[in-house]
Amino acid sequence: RAGSVRIHRAGPAEGDPVVLLAGASGNALAWYRYIKPLARIRPVFAVDPLGEPGRSVQTRPLATGAEVGGWLTDVLAATGTERAHVVGSSYGGWTALEQQRGGGGRVAALTLVDPVGFAPLTGRFFRWVIVGGMAALLPRALRHRVAGAVGNGTLREDVLMKLMLAGRSFRRRLPMPPAYTDEQVRELSVPVQVLLGARSAVNDAQAVAARLAEIAPSWQVEIVPDTGHALPVEAPDLVTERILSFPGQARPDTATPEHSTDRS
Repeated sequence: RAGSVRIHRAGPAEGDPVVLLAGASGNALAWYRYIKPLARIRPVFAVDPLGEPGRSVQTRPLATGAEVGGWLTDVLAATGTERAHVVGSSYGGWTALEQQRGGGGRVAALTLVDPVGFAPLTGRFFRWVIVGGMAALLPRALRHRVAGAVGNGTLREDVLMKLMLAGRSFRRRLPMPPAYTDEQVRELSVPVQVLLGARSAVNDAQAVAARLAEIAPSWQVEIVPDTGHALPVEAPDLVTERILSFPGQARPDTATPEHSTDRS
């Protein structure tokens, strides 16, 4: 309904796929460390989200959360997916949640990696974005050195820095995610796990974990030490393991990866 979406497919031809959604200003390349280990076990769809810099082409505005979640429902339907494990980082987590809130179905489980939507975005987050953008322009060696000081492990990822710099002229027009109410959280019926960076610039990890323990006790929530909002690049092995083990899914020892790129 809102354009054409580029999907990078990998892994076995059969089975329920893991669908990877990057955060704001990211695309499928943000998951480059994840494709090979995930594809040994499960089909993988790494998506260029609509409204973000990448190979997807947006043809109409996405002004509401329902419209953001709606394009993901369209993608799952177009690929014939009935039981996806959707993994969303930051804004990608909010996209996944909005897809479920919109009644889109087709999802068996959600893994949310330091997602937005559980607390209002504050000046701390916007300062983190601005400082990270400025640090990205530093020479490589200096950029690597300051990554820890500014709490952004992405600055050590040279491949992703190329992606960010290539997309600097892209004009992003997507809605700002509001914080969910307790009742909105309780409405979600699929299994959910939430991975929070202990030093996140988006979430007060302890406060979010305590809130979810109270209002969504069936959710699996973990605070990952020594990580921030860039959790997917700061702890890729841990995140991969959590994806493959949730919610108690079988993990066959062998699978033959097959790779292709689709548009739907």
